Amino acid sequence: MTQRFSTETRWGARLLEEGGALFRLWAPAQQELTLRLAGADHAMQPKGDGWFEIAVPDAAAGADYQFVLSDGFAVPDPAARAQAGDVHGPSRLVDPGAHAWRASDWRGRPEEEVVIYELHVGTFSAEGDFAGVEKKLDMLKETGITAIELMPVAQFAGNRGWGYDGVLLYAPHPAYGGVEGLKRLVDACHRRGLMAILDVVYNHFGPDGNYLHMYAPDFFDKERQTPWGAGIRYDDPAVRDFFIDNAMMWLGEYQFDGLRFDAIDQIKGEGSETLLPEIARRARSAFPDRHLFLSSEDDRNIVWLHAREEAGRPALLTAEWNDDFHHAAHCAATGEREGYYTDYADDPVGHLMRILAEGFAYQGETSQHWNGPRGVASAGQPPTGFVTFLQNHDQVGNRADGERLGVLADPVMLRLLQGVHLLSPQLPLLFMGEEYGEENPFLFFTDFQGDLADAVREGRRREFKAWARFSDPQARAEIADPNDPQTFERSRLDWERADSARGRAMRDYVRELLAVRAREIVPRLAGMRAMNGEAERLADKAFRVAWRMGDGARMTMCANLGSGPAPTKGLSPAAPVFVSGPGVGAELRDGLVPPMSLTLLMEAAHG
Repeated sequence: MTQRFSTETRWGARLLEEGGALFRLWAPAQQELTLRLAGADHAMQPKGDGWFEIAVPDAAAGADYQFVLSDGFAVPDPAARAQAGDVHGPSRLVDPGAHAWRASDWRGRPEEEVVIYELHVGTFSAEGDFAGVEKKLDMLKETGITAIELMPVAQFAGNRGWGYDGVLLYAPHPAYGGVEGLKRLVDACHRRGLMAILDVVYNHFGPDGNYLHMYAPDFFDKERQTPWGAGIRYDDPAVRDFFIDNAMMWLGEYQFDGLRFDAIDQIKGEGSETLLPEIARRARSAFPDRHLFLSSEDDRNIVWLHAREEAGRPALLTAEWNDDFHHAAHCAATGEREGYYTDYADDPVGHLMRILAEGFAYQGETSQHWNGPRGVASAGQPPTGFVTFLQNHDQVGNRADGERLGVLADPVMLRLLQGVHLLSPQLPLLFMGEEYGEENPFLFFTDFQGDLADAVREGRRREFKAWARFSDPQARAEIADPNDPQTFERSRLDWERADSARGRAMRDYVRELLAVRAREIVPRLAGMRAMNGEAERLADKAFRVAWRMGDGARMTMCANLGSGPAPTKGLSPAAPVFVSGPGVGAELRDGLVPPMSLTLLMEAAHG
């Protein structure tokens, strides 16, 4: 393993250059600790501040080990690179340098080139593993995708799950192909010029298989709970190292090009505000010659984590998932008004205009759903500071029936919004199957047993109690059981649909949009330091937004989501670089924007 990709971490067992291995565990609640390695027990030495360690000269990769607490209970290594079996059993010693990287000179792609494809490994292919993803990479590249984003793959209890209930955050799930399978997938991405991004969860642990509380109760904040479990004490140095080491491992040992930090609004408490900045600084310092794409999910609409240096490079994180874009577009497509859609249903087109021009819809205004102000000014952010989407795992999977937008919206409207999405200067994300119009649901599924399975099923159904459709307990009882294997099977992609005439037509349309993006927009994003957008309403459901691009060109998007024509109001005479809708060219020349149409114009910089 070359030095460029090596990362030395405090947590977890590691092989030593002189032979053997060093085993470490932070167990401040234990007076003594034993390493059980290949059936033999070894007393570990206390090293202060709650740490225990031992070097075993004859330990080798492939050996199984556990830590035995003072009461005789054996636990896995919370930072194990692999498990011998499930999350409750022994861990396995791994050689991080064993994989022979074929794309060792890969450096990533500049942020302006990013087009993300989010996928769940288990339901993406018939194989349900990393190898199954690899088989589809050429097709995704040909469509125009430049970055593959994996939903969390850290090992969780059972074999079916979204991944957000992981408990062994350093171990790729064996159900997906384990350590070597994941490295082969990342390598395969890089050999095709695709970035590989991983979703990581640093705000909680899953409910089954987390043993940290038994030997390190101070890992958790006794005064705080997240929506998914105990809060975490981010101010403790050992706890901070656990997450920093984890991020550095994925970027180093696995050569991921970026990380997506899940629900960072739930990273709370003392030390929480400095954790992600420290991770970002450490990562950018360790890998200065690589294009790292670090994104966050945070519905508070913040921007301070995404500031740029004087040269325009990200100082900390690269981009924020822009929920506002999804919510406004979803309301425009479906007319839904419940839940968080309440804040956008009054004028989805107006909200969409502001998002396209300035970044966020809510920049400090009062949110009815939040019952207070939400967001900060965002117009000064570059477009590469936002990730937009019409669908993602949350927005589909957190619906009771997991319906995709293609099932809920008129096809013509969906086609129009897809154009708005993929031709906006902000960075686009597609959810797996969206490119060909997948209609199978993406449901919430788990693989728990006993009382926990019952609690998860009933808790899932209670979540929808406030929705009118599910106010009746009998209606809620019809919501799919997360632990039923059929819930998982129903969520698999139907690749036969991708090969149907309709599927091929939709993929051709997405390919066309992304080709226009690559040719006309991407080269002009570099140097675009702020959104620079000017929005104007043309009619109730028609608008145009113009941006001053990085090269000085003026790009104008003209969209009409309504059923009647709208006046152009002095639209630039520049030749369109993309049109969608019947008779667009002729009507534009007559001063009208046709109904259900989209036009993109590019006017070169004068002089």
